[in-house]
Amino acid sequence: MSETPDPGNPNGIQVGDIYEDCSFHPVLCTAVDEVAGIVLSGVSLIDGSFPRSCDALHCGPIRIRVEDVMTIKQDLEG
Repeated sequence: MSETPDPGNPNGIQVGDIYEDCSFHPVLCTAVDEVAGIVLSGVSLIDGSFPRSCDALHCGPIRIRVEDVMTIKQDLEG
């Protein structure tokens, strides 16, 4: 049986997932607010900034792997 994606959260990002936000930061998702649309909030895995928030539908955040986060971090450090 296939799961139907939520139209407001097409990538199905949930608390605990790592996603790339609209500022291209890898973010650990710490909250999903479904009151006014679906707003993802979390902490940057690059510089620790928070809260980082994205609209799951309009910002187009994508789920990424831990390996991708390590590559991004290494690229930034040179």
